[in-house]
Amino acid sequence: MEPVIRLHPQDDVVIARHQLISGTKLASENVTIRGLVPPGHKVATKAIKQGEPVRRYNQIIGFASADIEPGSHVHVHNLSIGAEGGAFSRNYAIGVDAKPTQYVATPRTFKGIVRADGRVATRNYLGILTSVNCSATAARAIASHFDRDTHPEALAAFPNVDGVVALTISSGCGMGSTGEGIDVLRRTLSGYTRHTNFCGVLMVGLGCESNQITDLLTAEKLSENPLFQTFNIQDTGGTQKTVRKGVELIQQMLPHANKVVRVDVPVSHLTLGLQCGGSDGYSGISANPALGVAVDLLVQNGGTAILSETPEIYGAEHLLTRRAASTAVAEKLIERIHWWEDYCARNQGEMNNNPSPGNKAGGLTTILEKSLGAVAKGGTMRLEAVYEYAQPVTTKGFVYMDTPGYDPVSATGQVAGGANMICFTTGRGSAYGCAPTPSIKLSTNNALWKRQSEDIDINCGEIVDDGMSIAEKGAQIFELIIKVASGERTKSEIHGYGQSEFVPWQIGAVM
Repeated sequence: MEPVIRLHPQDDVVIARHQLISGTKLASENVTIRGLVPPGHKVATKAIKQGEPVRRYNQIIGFASADIEPGSHVHVHNLSIGAEGGAFSRNYAIGVDAKPTQYVATPRTFKGIVRADGRVATRNYLGILTSVNCSATAARAIASHFDRDTHPEALAAFPNVDGVVALTISSGCGMGSTGEGIDVLRRTLSGYTRHTNFCGVLMVGLGCESNQITDLLTAEKLSENPLFQTFNIQDTGGTQKTVRKGVELIQQMLPHANKVVRVDVPVSHLTLGLQCGGSDGYSGISANPALGVAVDLLVQNGGTAILSETPEIYGAEHLLTRRAASTAVAEKLIERIHWWEDYCARNQGEMNNNPSPGNKAGGLTTILEKSLGAVAKGGTMRLEAVYEYAQPVTTKGFVYMDTPGYDPVSATGQVAGGANMICFTTGRGSAYGCAPTPSIKLSTNNALWKRQSEDIDINCGEIVDDGMSIAEKGAQIFELIIKVASGERTKSEIHGYGQSEFVPWQIGAVM
Protein backbone atom coordinates (compact mmCIF):
# COMPACT_ATOMS: atom_id res chain seq x y z
CA MET A 1 0.00 0.00 0.00
CA GLU A 2 0.99 3.61 -0.51
CA PRO A 3 2.35 5.16 2.71
CA VAL A 4 -0.21 7.98 2.41
CA ILE A 5 -3.94 8.31 1.74
CA ARG A 6 -5.36 10.83 -0.74
CA LEU A 7 -8.99 11.61 0.00
CA HIS A 8 -9.83 13.82 -2.99
CA PRO A 9 -8.02 14.77 -6.22
CA GLN A 10 -8.27 18.49 -5.34
CA ASP A 11 -6.81 18.16 -1.83
CA ASP A 12 -3.63 20.01 -0.88
CA VAL A 13 -2.64 17.35 1.67
CA VAL A 14 -2.46 13.57 2.03
CA ILE A 15 -2.63 11.55 5.26
CA ALA A 16 0.23 9.39 6.57
CA ARG A 17 -0.68 5.72 7.11
CA HIS A 18 2.33 5.34 9.42
CA GLN A 19 5.22 7.49 10.63
CA LEU A 20 7.14 9.02 7.72
CA ILE A 21 10.77 10.07 8.03
CA SER A 22 12.64 12.77 6.16
CA GLY A 23 13.73 11.70 2.68
CA THR A 24 10.87 9.25 2.12
CA LYS A 25 9.71 9.57 -1.48
CA LEU A 26 5.98 9.57 -2.18
CA ALA A 27 5.91 8.29 -5.75
CA SER A 28 2.15 8.76 -6.09
CA GLU A 29 2.47 12.45 -5.17
CA ASN A 30 5.92 13.16 -6.64
CA VAL A 31 7.12 14.73 -3.39
CA THR A 32 9.77 13.93 -0.77
CA ILE A 33 9.07 14.08 2.95
CA ARG A 34 10.70 16.97 4.82
CA GLY A 35 11.16 16.20 8.52
CA LEU A 36 9.10 13.75 10.58
CA VAL A 37 5.38 13.17 9.99
CA PRO A 38 3.48 11.11 12.63
CA PRO A 39 0.81 8.58 11.64
CA GLY A 40 -2.57 10.17 10.88
CA HIS A 41 -1.00 13.57 10.21
CA LYS A 42 -1.04 15.64 7.03
CA VAL A 43 1.63 16.11 4.36
CA ALA A 44 1.57 19.01 1.87
CA THR A 45 1.59 17.86 -1.76
CA LYS A 46 2.33 21.30 -3.22
CA ALA A 47 3.68 24.69 -2.19
CA ILE A 48 1.13 26.69 -0.20
CA LYS A 49 1.69 30.40 0.42
CA GLN A 50 0.94 32.05 3.75
CA GLY A 51 -2.74 33.04 3.89
CA GLU A 52 -3.86 30.57 1.26
CA PRO A 53 -6.61 28.04 2.07
CA VAL A 54 -5.70 24.39 2.65
CA ARG A 55 -8.11 21.68 1.49
CA ARG A 56 -8.86 18.19 2.77
CA TYR A 57 -12.00 16.28 1.64
CA ASN A 58 -11.98 19.03 -1.04
CA GLN A 59 -13.11 21.40 1.72
CA ILE A 60 -11.25 24.24 3.45
CA ILE A 61 -9.79 23.06 6.77
CA GLY A 62 -7.85 26.27 7.52
CA PHE A 63 -5.37 28.77 6.17
CA ALA A 64 -1.58 28.56 5.99
CA SER A 65 -0.09 30.64 8.82
CA ALA A 66 3.34 30.37 7.11
CA ASP A 67 4.69 29.33 3.73
CA ILE A 68 4.46 25.53 3.38
CA GLU A 69 6.81 23.52 1.16
CA PRO A 70 5.80 20.31 -0.65
CA GLY A 71 6.45 17.26 1.54
CA SER A 72 6.22 19.27 4.76
CA HIS A 73 4.23 18.32 7.83
CA VAL A 74 1.01 20.40 7.94
CA HIS A 75 -0.23 20.95 11.48
CA VAL A 76 -0.69 23.56 14.21
CA HIS A 77 2.69 25.20 13.49
CA ASN A 78 1.69 26.26 9.99
CA LEU A 79 -2.10 25.91 9.72
CA SER A 80 -4.80 27.78 11.61
CA ILE A 81 -8.45 28.69 11.31
CA GLY A 82 -7.32 32.32 10.98
CA ALA A 83 -9.41 35.43 10.74
CA GLU A 84 -10.58 34.27 7.33
CA GLY A 85 -11.27 30.77 8.63
CA GLY A 86 -13.89 31.93 11.09
CA ALA A 87 -15.69 34.06 8.55
CA PHE A 88 -15.26 32.55 5.10
CA SER A 89 -18.53 31.96 3.33
CA ARG A 90 -20.06 28.49 3.33
CA ASN A 91 -22.44 27.68 0.48
CA TYR A 92 -25.49 26.41 2.36
CA ALA A 93 -27.26 25.45 -0.92
CA ILE A 94 -30.31 24.32 1.05
CA GLY A 95 -31.71 20.98 -0.04
CA VAL A 96 -29.68 20.48 -3.23
CA ASP A 97 -28.43 17.07 -2.06
CA ALA A 98 -31.66 15.98 -0.32
CA LYS A 99 -32.88 12.71 -1.82
CA PRO A 100 -36.03 10.77 -0.92
CA THR A 101 -35.14 7.70 1.13
CA GLN A 102 -35.19 4.43 -0.78
CA TYR A 103 -36.57 1.99 1.80
CA VAL A 104 -35.75 -1.72 1.64
CA ALA A 105 -38.57 -4.03 0.57
CA THR A 106 -38.22 -6.31 3.62
CA PRO A 107 -36.98 -4.42 6.71
CA ARG A 108 -34.65 -6.19 9.12
CA THR A 109 -35.78 -7.17 12.60
CA PHE A 110 -34.19 -7.46 16.04
CA LYS A 111 -35.30 -9.03 19.31
CA GLY A 112 -36.69 -6.16 21.33
CA ILE A 113 -38.75 -5.65 24.47
CA VAL A 114 -42.22 -4.30 23.68
CA ARG A 115 -43.62 -2.05 26.41
CA ALA A 116 -47.32 -1.70 27.21
CA ASP A 117 -47.57 1.53 25.18
CA GLY A 118 -46.05 -0.13 22.09
CA ARG A 119 -42.60 1.41 22.35
CA VAL A 120 -39.64 -0.98 22.07
CA ALA A 121 -36.67 -1.23 24.42
CA THR A 122 -33.21 -2.64 23.83
CA ARG A 123 -32.52 -3.05 27.57
CA ASN A 124 -34.61 -3.56 30.72
CA TYR A 125 -33.39 -1.48 33.68
CA LEU A 126 -34.83 0.06 36.81
CA GLY A 127 -33.50 3.57 37.37
CA ILE A 128 -32.97 5.95 40.27
CA LEU A 129 -32.78 9.63 39.27
CA THR A 130 -32.13 12.64 41.46
CA SER A 131 -33.61 16.13 41.32
CA VAL A 132 -30.54 17.64 42.98
CA ASN A 133 -26.95 16.80 43.88
CA CYS A 134 -27.90 16.59 47.57
CA SER A 135 -29.78 13.30 47.06
CA ALA A 136 -27.06 11.64 44.97
CA THR A 137 -25.52 9.68 47.85
CA ALA A 138 -28.87 8.23 48.88
CA ALA A 139 -29.67 7.27 45.26
CA ARG A 140 -26.35 5.49 44.84
CA ALA A 141 -26.89 3.64 48.12
CA ILE A 142 -30.25 2.36 46.90
CA ALA A 143 -28.73 1.16 43.64
CA SER A 144 -25.76 -0.48 45.38
CA HIS A 145 -28.17 -2.74 47.28
CA PHE A 146 -28.97 -4.37 43.92
CA ASP A 147 -25.43 -4.52 42.53
CA ARG A 148 -24.90 -7.98 41.03
CA ASP A 149 -21.19 -8.01 41.88
CA THR A 150 -21.51 -7.14 45.58
CA HIS A 151 -25.06 -8.40 46.29
CA PRO A 152 -25.74 -11.18 43.75
CA GLU A 153 -28.68 -12.47 45.76
CA ALA A 154 -30.68 -9.24 45.33
CA LEU A 155 -31.46 -9.86 41.64
CA ALA A 156 -31.02 -13.65 41.56
CA ALA A 157 -34.74 -14.20 41.09
CA PHE A 158 -35.01 -11.55 38.34
CA PRO A 159 -32.81 -12.67 35.42
CA ASN A 160 -34.69 -10.55 32.88
CA VAL A 161 -33.73 -7.31 34.66
CA ASP A 162 -30.49 -5.85 33.29
CA GLY A 163 -29.80 -3.99 36.51
CA VAL A 164 -30.67 -1.13 38.85
CA VAL A 165 -28.73 2.06 38.09
CA ALA A 166 -28.44 5.42 39.83
CA LEU A 167 -28.10 8.39 37.48
CA THR A 168 -27.30 11.39 39.64
CA ILE A 169 -26.80 15.07 38.84
CA SER A 170 -24.39 17.70 40.19
CA SER A 171 -26.86 20.58 39.89
CA GLY A 172 -30.56 21.09 40.71
CA CYS A 173 -29.95 23.96 43.13
CA GLY A 174 -27.91 27.16 43.13
CA MET A 175 -29.68 27.96 39.87
CA GLY A 176 -32.71 29.93 38.79
CA SER A 177 -36.04 28.22 39.40
CA THR A 178 -37.16 29.48 35.97
CA GLY A 179 -35.35 30.03 32.70
CA GLU A 180 -33.33 28.15 30.12
CA GLY A 181 -31.04 26.33 32.57
CA ILE A 182 -33.72 24.63 34.63
CA ASP A 183 -35.88 24.02 31.55
CA VAL A 184 -33.06 22.01 29.97
CA LEU A 185 -32.45 20.07 33.21
CA ARG A 186 -36.12 19.20 33.61
CA ARG A 187 -36.43 18.19 29.97
CA THR A 188 -33.45 15.88 30.39
CA LEU A 189 -34.75 14.26 33.58
CA SER A 190 -38.18 13.86 32.00
CA GLY A 191 -36.63 12.14 28.96
CA TYR A 192 -34.87 9.60 31.17
CA THR A 193 -37.98 9.08 33.28
CA ARG A 194 -39.91 8.19 30.13
CA HIS A 195 -37.08 6.25 28.46
CA THR A 196 -38.24 2.93 27.07
CA ASN A 197 -35.15 1.13 28.44
CA PHE A 198 -36.38 1.90 31.97
CA CYS A 199 -39.22 -0.34 33.12
CA GLY A 200 -39.51 1.67 36.33
CA VAL A 201 -37.97 4.82 37.87
CA LEU A 202 -37.56 6.36 41.31
CA MET A 203 -36.78 10.06 41.61
CA VAL A 204 -35.20 11.14 44.90
CA GLY A 205 -34.95 14.76 46.02
CA LEU A 206 -33.82 16.64 49.10
CA GLY A 207 -36.88 18.84 49.56
CA CYS A 208 -35.70 22.45 49.48
CA GLU A 209 -33.89 22.57 46.11
CA SER A 210 -34.58 24.94 43.23
CA ASN A 211 -35.57 22.00 41.05
CA GLN A 212 -38.63 21.01 43.06
CA ILE A 213 -39.94 17.59 42.03
CA THR A 214 -43.56 18.79 42.08
CA ASP A 215 -42.69 21.64 39.69
CA LEU A 216 -40.78 19.24 37.43
CA LEU A 217 -43.78 16.88 37.27
CA THR A 218 -46.10 19.77 36.41
CA ALA A 219 -43.79 21.29 33.79
CA GLU A 220 -43.16 17.96 32.06
CA LYS A 221 -46.69 16.55 32.49
CA LEU A 222 -45.49 13.53 34.47
CA SER A 223 -47.68 11.56 36.84
CA GLU A 224 -46.68 9.10 39.55
CA ASN A 225 -47.74 5.47 39.21
CA PRO A 226 -46.52 2.12 40.57
CA LEU A 227 -43.54 2.22 38.17
CA PHE A 228 -42.69 5.90 38.70
CA GLN A 229 -42.32 7.02 42.31
CA THR A 230 -40.88 10.24 43.80
CA PHE A 231 -39.98 11.30 47.33
CA ASN A 232 -37.72 13.66 49.31
CA ILE A 233 -35.13 13.01 52.02
CA GLN A 234 -36.56 15.77 54.23
CA ASP A 235 -40.09 14.36 54.04
CA THR A 236 -38.96 10.76 54.54
CA GLY A 237 -36.95 11.58 57.65
CA GLY A 238 -33.28 11.30 56.70
CA THR A 239 -30.80 9.33 54.66
CA GLN A 240 -31.19 5.86 56.17
CA LYS A 241 -34.98 5.99 55.99
CA THR A 242 -34.74 7.26 52.40
CA VAL A 243 -32.47 4.37 51.39
CA ARG A 244 -34.78 1.82 53.06
CA LYS A 245 -37.81 3.31 51.34
CA GLY A 246 -36.05 3.33 47.97
CA VAL A 247 -34.98 -0.30 48.33
CA GLU A 248 -38.55 -1.31 49.20
CA LEU A 249 -39.99 0.51 46.18
CA ILE A 250 -37.46 -1.08 43.82
CA GLN A 251 -38.27 -4.50 45.28
CA GLN A 252 -41.93 -3.86 44.50
CA MET A 253 -41.07 -3.02 40.86
CA LEU A 254 -38.79 -6.01 40.23
CA PRO A 255 -41.46 -8.70 39.69
CA HIS A 256 -43.16 -6.56 37.06
CA ALA A 257 -39.84 -5.72 35.36
CA ASN A 258 -38.90 -9.39 35.22
CA LYS A 259 -41.97 -10.35 33.16
CA VAL A 260 -40.53 -9.08 29.89
CA VAL A 261 -39.67 -11.26 26.90
CA ARG A 262 -37.78 -10.41 23.72
CA VAL A 263 -39.65 -10.76 20.45
CA ASP A 264 -38.91 -10.01 16.80
CA VAL A 265 -39.67 -6.36 15.98
CA PRO A 266 -38.78 -4.13 12.99
CA VAL A 267 -35.53 -2.17 13.02
CA SER A 268 -37.71 0.93 12.68
CA HIS A 269 -37.93 0.84 16.49
CA LEU A 270 -34.21 1.65 16.81
CA THR A 271 -33.05 5.20 17.50
CA LEU A 272 -29.28 5.44 17.23
CA GLY A 273 -27.24 8.25 18.83
CA LEU A 274 -24.00 9.03 16.97
CA GLN A 275 -20.93 10.04 18.97
CA CYS A 276 -17.19 10.48 18.43
CA GLY A 277 -14.60 11.15 21.11
CA GLY A 278 -10.83 11.09 21.24
CA SER A 279 -10.84 11.62 17.47
CA ASP A 280 -7.70 11.43 15.34
CA GLY A 281 -6.57 11.96 11.75
CA TYR A 282 -8.12 8.64 10.73
CA SER A 283 -11.60 9.30 12.18
CA GLY A 284 -12.87 10.93 9.00
CA ILE A 285 -11.27 8.21 6.86
CA SER A 286 -12.33 4.97 8.56
CA ALA A 287 -14.72 4.74 11.52
CA ASN A 288 -16.86 7.81 10.85
CA PRO A 289 -17.67 7.13 7.19
CA ALA A 290 -18.15 3.42 7.96
CA LEU A 291 -20.63 4.37 10.68
CA GLY A 292 -22.25 6.64 8.07
CA VAL A 293 -22.83 3.57 5.88
CA ALA A 294 -24.48 1.80 8.85
CA VAL A 295 -26.65 4.89 9.42
CA ASP A 296 -27.81 4.80 5.80
CA LEU A 297 -28.71 1.11 6.18
CA LEU A 298 -30.60 1.83 9.41
CA VAL A 299 -32.58 4.68 7.84
CA GLN A 300 -33.36 2.58 4.75
CA ASN A 301 -34.78 -0.02 7.13
CA GLY A 302 -37.05 2.58 8.74
CA GLY A 303 -34.90 3.46 11.77
CA THR A 304 -33.68 6.78 13.18
CA ALA A 305 -30.18 8.20 13.68
CA ILE A 306 -29.28 11.33 15.65
CA LEU A 307 -26.19 13.36 14.75
CA SER A 308 -25.14 15.90 17.40
CA GLU A 309 -22.18 17.84 18.87
CA THR A 310 -22.75 21.28 17.30
CA PRO A 311 -19.26 22.64 18.11
CA GLU A 312 -17.90 19.62 16.23
CA ILE A 313 -19.91 20.15 13.04
CA TYR A 314 -19.04 23.86 13.00
CA GLY A 315 -17.56 24.72 9.60
CA ALA A 316 -19.17 21.66 8.03
CA GLU A 317 -22.80 22.60 8.65
CA HIS A 318 -23.18 23.43 4.95
CA LEU A 319 -22.86 19.72 4.19
CA LEU A 320 -25.98 19.18 6.31
CA THR A 321 -28.02 22.12 5.01
CA ARG A 322 -27.49 20.73 1.51
CA ARG A 323 -29.30 17.58 2.69
CA ALA A 324 -32.11 19.38 4.54
CA ALA A 325 -35.63 18.17 3.77
CA SER A 326 -36.93 21.74 3.88
CA THR A 327 -35.81 25.34 4.25
CA ALA A 328 -37.22 25.36 7.79
CA VAL A 329 -35.00 22.41 8.79
CA ALA A 330 -31.89 24.10 7.37
CA GLU A 331 -32.70 27.42 9.01
CA LYS A 332 -33.17 25.72 12.37
CA LEU A 333 -29.66 24.24 12.10
CA ILE A 334 -28.15 27.59 11.06
CA GLU A 335 -29.94 29.28 13.97
CA ARG A 336 -28.34 26.84 16.40
CA ILE A 337 -24.91 27.57 14.87
CA HIS A 338 -25.48 31.29 15.49
CA TRP A 339 -26.62 30.54 19.06
CA TRP A 340 -23.28 28.78 19.68
CA GLU A 341 -21.29 31.65 18.20
CA ASP A 342 -23.07 34.02 20.59
CA TYR A 343 -22.73 31.55 23.50
CA CYS A 344 -18.97 31.36 23.00
CA ALA A 345 -18.62 35.12 22.57
CA ARG A 346 -20.47 36.00 25.77
CA ASN A 347 -18.39 33.47 27.69
CA GLN A 348 -15.18 34.84 26.13
CA GLY A 349 -14.51 31.58 24.33
CA GLU A 350 -14.11 30.56 20.70
CA MET A 351 -15.43 27.75 18.56
CA ASN A 352 -11.87 26.76 17.62
CA ASN A 353 -11.11 25.89 21.25
CA ASN A 354 -11.78 22.44 19.79
CA PRO A 355 -9.89 20.18 18.76
CA SER A 356 -8.57 18.96 22.11
CA PRO A 357 -4.87 18.29 22.81
CA GLY A 358 -5.50 14.59 22.20
CA ASN A 359 -7.21 15.30 18.88
CA LYS A 360 -4.22 17.39 17.80
CA ALA A 361 -1.76 14.70 18.83
CA GLY A 362 -3.75 12.34 16.59
CA GLY A 363 -3.39 14.61 13.56
CA LEU A 364 -6.35 17.02 13.67
CA THR A 365 -5.45 20.71 13.49
CA THR A 366 -8.57 22.93 13.33
CA ILE A 367 -12.23 22.61 14.19
CA LEU A 368 -12.99 22.85 10.46
CA GLU A 369 -10.96 19.70 9.80
CA LYS A 370 -12.44 17.87 12.77
CA SER A 371 -15.99 18.83 11.82
CA LEU A 372 -15.68 17.61 8.24
CA GLY A 373 -14.69 14.17 9.55
CA ALA A 374 -17.35 14.19 12.28
CA VAL A 375 -20.20 14.89 9.84
CA ALA A 376 -19.31 11.68 8.00
CA LYS A 377 -20.98 9.73 10.84
CA GLY A 378 -24.31 10.98 9.51
CA GLY A 379 -24.18 9.09 6.22
CA THR A 380 -25.90 10.49 3.14
CA MET A 381 -29.63 10.40 3.87
CA ARG A 382 -31.89 13.46 3.88
CA LEU A 383 -31.87 15.58 7.07
CA GLU A 384 -35.45 15.31 8.29
CA ALA A 385 -35.50 17.45 11.46
CA VAL A 386 -33.44 19.50 13.93
CA TYR A 387 -34.05 19.26 17.69
CA GLU A 388 -32.85 21.23 20.67
CA TYR A 389 -31.08 19.48 23.54
CA ALA A 390 -33.04 16.58 25.08
CA GLN A 391 -36.20 17.24 23.09
CA PRO A 392 -38.17 14.07 22.28
CA VAL A 393 -37.16 12.78 18.85
CA THR A 394 -40.37 11.86 17.05
CA THR A 395 -39.27 12.05 13.39
CA LYS A 396 -38.01 8.92 11.66
CA GLY A 397 -34.86 8.94 9.53
CA PHE A 398 -31.70 11.02 9.86
CA VAL A 399 -32.09 13.92 12.30
CA TYR A 400 -29.92 16.40 14.20
CA MET A 401 -29.91 17.35 17.90
CA ASP A 402 -28.10 20.45 19.15
CA THR A 403 -25.70 19.44 21.93
CA PRO A 404 -22.24 20.38 23.19
CA GLY A 405 -19.29 18.43 21.84
CA TYR A 406 -18.39 16.94 25.24
CA ASP A 407 -19.40 13.30 24.82
CA PRO A 408 -21.15 12.55 28.14
CA VAL A 409 -23.23 15.73 27.90
CA SER A 410 -24.02 15.16 24.23
CA ALA A 411 -25.03 11.51 24.61
CA THR A 412 -27.12 12.35 27.70
CA GLY A 413 -29.17 14.70 25.51
CA GLN A 414 -29.57 12.04 22.81
CA VAL A 415 -30.71 9.40 25.31
CA ALA A 416 -33.13 11.88 26.88
CA GLY A 417 -34.49 12.39 23.37
CA GLY A 418 -35.13 8.65 23.03
CA ALA A 419 -31.93 7.06 21.69
CA ASN A 420 -32.00 3.37 22.65
CA MET A 421 -28.60 2.67 21.05
CA ILE A 422 -25.32 4.62 20.86
CA CYS A 423 -22.42 4.18 18.40
CA PHE A 424 -19.21 5.89 19.51
CA THR A 425 -16.10 6.20 17.32
CA THR A 426 -12.67 6.88 18.80
CA GLY A 427 -9.12 7.17 17.55
CA ARG A 428 -7.36 7.85 20.84
CA GLY A 429 -9.21 5.37 23.05
CA SER A 430 -12.14 6.91 24.92
CA ALA A 431 -13.62 4.98 27.85
CA TYR A 432 -17.37 5.42 27.84
CA GLY A 433 -20.75 3.82 28.52
CA CYS A 434 -24.29 5.15 28.66
CA ALA A 435 -26.84 3.40 30.91
CA PRO A 436 -29.62 2.61 30.21
CA THR A 437 -28.62 2.70 26.52
CA PRO A 438 -25.93 0.30 25.26
CA SER A 439 -22.93 1.95 23.61
CA ILE A 440 -20.93 0.32 20.80
CA LYS A 441 -17.30 1.52 20.54
CA LEU A 442 -15.52 1.70 17.17
CA SER A 443 -11.76 2.22 16.79
CA THR A 444 -10.40 4.21 13.85
CA ASN A 445 -7.01 2.47 13.60
CA ASN A 446 -5.35 -0.90 14.14
CA ALA A 447 -2.87 0.42 16.71
CA LEU A 448 -5.69 1.44 19.06
CA TRP A 449 -7.45 -1.90 18.52
CA LYS A 450 -4.30 -3.82 19.45
CA ARG A 451 -3.63 -1.60 22.45
CA GLN A 452 -7.15 -1.27 23.89
CA SER A 453 -9.31 -4.03 22.41
CA GLU A 454 -10.88 -4.74 25.81
CA ASP A 455 -12.79 -1.45 25.39
CA ILE A 456 -13.53 -1.61 21.64
CA ASP A 457 -16.38 -3.57 20.02
CA ILE A 458 -15.38 -3.28 16.37
CA ASN A 459 -12.17 -2.20 14.62
CA CYS A 460 -12.32 0.07 11.58
CA GLY A 461 -8.54 0.27 11.19
CA GLU A 462 -8.79 -2.43 8.53
CA ILE A 463 -10.00 0.29 6.17
CA VAL A 464 -6.71 2.17 6.60
CA ASP A 465 -4.21 -0.69 6.67
CA ASP A 466 -5.82 -3.81 5.21
CA GLY A 467 -7.79 -2.62 2.20
CA MET A 468 -11.27 -3.30 3.58
CA SER A 469 -13.92 -1.13 1.95
CA ILE A 470 -15.94 1.41 3.90
CA ALA A 471 -19.12 -0.28 2.64
CA GLU A 472 -18.07 -3.68 3.98
CA LYS A 473 -17.15 -2.29 7.38
CA GLY A 474 -20.39 -0.30 7.51
CA ALA A 475 -22.37 -3.48 6.89
CA GLN A 476 -20.49 -5.15 9.78
CA ILE A 477 -21.38 -2.25 12.07
CA PHE A 478 -25.05 -2.51 11.08
CA GLU A 479 -25.08 -6.23 11.91
CA LEU A 480 -23.50 -5.51 15.31
CA ILE A 481 -26.11 -2.84 16.02
CA ILE A 482 -28.83 -5.47 15.48
CA LYS A 483 -27.05 -7.99 17.73
CA VAL A 484 -26.56 -5.49 20.55
CA ALA A 485 -30.14 -4.24 20.25
CA SER A 486 -31.20 -7.89 20.63
CA GLY A 487 -29.35 -8.22 23.95
CA GLU A 488 -25.68 -8.90 23.17
CA ARG A 489 -23.62 -6.97 25.73
CA THR A 490 -21.06 -4.39 24.65
CA LYS A 491 -17.57 -4.02 26.14
CA SER A 492 -18.62 -0.92 28.08
CA GLU A 493 -21.57 -2.81 29.59
CA ILE A 494 -19.31 -5.68 30.62
CA HIS A 495 -16.98 -3.21 32.37
CA GLY A 496 -19.86 -1.49 34.15
CA TYR A 497 -19.68 1.90 32.44
CA GLY A 498 -22.78 4.06 32.25
CA GLN A 499 -23.82 5.49 35.62
CA SER A 500 -21.11 8.16 36.00
CA GLU A 501 -21.52 9.25 32.37
CA PHE A 502 -24.99 10.75 32.94
CA VAL A 503 -24.18 14.48 32.60
CA PRO A 504 -27.06 16.86 31.76
CA TRP A 505 -26.02 20.09 30.03
CA GLN A 506 -25.70 22.85 32.63
CA ILE A 507 -26.51 26.21 31.06
CA GLY A 508 -26.42 29.52 32.90
CA ALA A 509 -25.01 30.92 36.09
CA VAL A 510 -24.38 28.87 39.24
CA MET A 511 -25.53 31.06 42.11
